[in-house]
Amino acid sequence: MSKTAEHNLIEMFEAWSKERAINIEELPRSGSDRIYYRINGKKKKALGVYNPDLKENIAFISFSKHFFDKGLNVPEVYAKDLDSHVYLVQDLGDTTLFSYLTKLKQDNYFPDELMHMYKKILKELPQFQILSSKNIDYSVCYPRASFDKQSMMWDLSYFKYYFLKLAQIPFDEQRLEDDFQTFTNYLLQAGQEYFLYRDFQSRNIMIHNEVPYFIDYQGGRKGALQYDLASLLYDAKADIPNNIRVELLEHYVNIVSSIIPIKKQEFIEYYYGFVLIRIMQAMGAYGFRGFYEKKAHFLQSIPYAINNLNWILNNVELPIKVPTLIDVLHRLGKSKKLKKFDNQQSETSDLTVKITSFSYKKGIPVDTTNHGGGFVFDCRALHNPGKYEEYKQLTGMDKPVIDFLSKEEAVDGFLENIFAIIDSSVDKYIERSFDHLMINFGCTGGQHRSVYCAEKMAKHLKEKYSINIILHHTEQQKEAVVIS
Repeated sequence: MSKTAEHNLIEMFEAWSKERAINIEELPRSGSDRIYYRINGKKKKALGVYNPDLKENIAFISFSKHFFDKGLNVPEVYAKDLDSHVYLVQDLGDTTLFSYLTKLKQDNYFPDELMHMYKKILKELPQFQILSSKNIDYSVCYPRASFDKQSMMWDLSYFKYYFLKLAQIPFDEQRLEDDFQTFTNYLLQAGQEYFLYRDFQSRNIMIHNEVPYFIDYQGGRKGALQYDLASLLYDAKADIPNNIRVELLEHYVNIVSSIIPIKKQEFIEYYYGFVLIRIMQAMGAYGFRGFYEKKAHFLQSIPYAINNLNWILNNVELPIKVPTLIDVLHRLGKSKKLKKFDNQQSETSDLTVKITSFSYKKGIPVDTTNHGGGFVFDCRALHNPGKYEEYKQLTGMDKPVIDFLSKEEAVDGFLENIFAIIDSSVDKYIERSFDHLMINFGCTGGQHRSVYCAEKMAKHLKEKYSINIILHHTEQQKEAVVIS
C-alpha cells in the first residue's frame, strides 16, 4: 500500500505545485496508522499523508479548513483525495515542542525561553477552544461528537484492561466500576460546550520560526476546557516541574478569565480531575502499545506517569469519594512489576553502544567486536562551520560550534530522525539481550559536524537508557571515553 500511496502523493504534489517531485522521503512512523512523506520539488515542498481511516481524514481536513480560515496556526491543506486516503499539507519542519523542550530543559531547570514558549502556546489554546469553537462542524467528529460519559468510560476501560490487568494490579472490579461512574458523573458537571483538541501534547505542537503551530486535532470534539490543559501540562515525558505546572495553570486561568467568566477555584478542582483521567488514558495507551504490542519504548513513559499520579494523590483531594479508584492508583506506585521501569530502565542493560565521529577522508571506523552491522550517518549535507575562519581551529565540542549548529533547523531534524531510528534498535537490542551496537557519524574532517552529532547522540542515550556508552572522536582523541 505504501508504494501506491507514494505514487498518488507524487501525482498530487506535481498537480498542486506545477513542479516535478525531485524527492519523496517516508518519515519515521509513530503510534498511529498514518504514514507521512516529505516531498520536495525545485522550489516547493509539502508533507504528504496516507491514512486508511477515512473518517479521521474527513475530521482533520474539516477542522483544518475551519481553523486556517480563522487565522489560527495550523498547517494549510494544499490538496486531498479522500478516495485514495491521501492529502498534502504544509511542511512545518521537524522541530516539535518535545524536541524543543528536550534541547533546552535540564533536569528541573526550566529556562525562561522555554517558559515563554509554553505561555505562547497557552495563549493560543483558548483560540481553538473558545473563540473559534462557533460554527465548527461537529458532525465530522470521530469517533464521538463530544467527550461525553461514553467517551470517558471508554478511556477508563482502556486503562483497566490494557494497563491494570496487564500490569497485574489487583482490584475489585465492581467497586472500581462504581467509582468510574461516580468519577465521570463528576467530570461531566464541568460542561462540554468548548472545542476539545483531545491530544494536546508536546509531539502535536510544531515550533516553526519560533512560532507554535498545531497538528493532529482530528480527534477533536466538544468538551471541557480543563482536559487539553491537563494533556499539555501532564504530558509524561515532557516531565514539567510541578512548580512550573502551577505557574502555567495560573497563566492559563488568567487568559481564559479575560475571555469568559469562570469560577477559579471550581475550575481548578475540575482541572485536577481531568488530569487524572488524562493520565489514566495515557497509561492505557502505554499498556496497549508496550505490554500488548511489545513496543518497549512506550513502557519508558510509565515512571513519569506514576510520578505525576503520586504528586496528585499527595497534593490534591477530589471533592468526591472514589476510594477504590484512589486505592488502585496508590498500588501503581508500589507495584514491583512497574518498578523495573523506574529511571527509564533501572535495571542496567548489558548493552554497550559505541558512538564514534570520523573523517570520510580516512574511512569508516572498523567494528572491533566482530559483530558487524550498526549504523553510519553522513553529516556532510549539514551546514559546515569549518568553512568559516572563526571555527576552523575549534571542534564540535566547543561552545561556538555548538551554538552555530544548534541554531540550524536542518541539524535538529537530522538528529531527531536518527534518534527515532536508534531508539527503535536500542529497545529491541535490550529486549533481545544483545550486547553491542555501533553508531558512526562522519563528516569531511571529523572535526565539527560529526563530533557535534556524536555528542548529542551520547547525551540522548544517556538520558533515556541505563546502558553502557563509549564515545570516541577518532580525529580528536587517542582513547575512547566511557560514559557512565
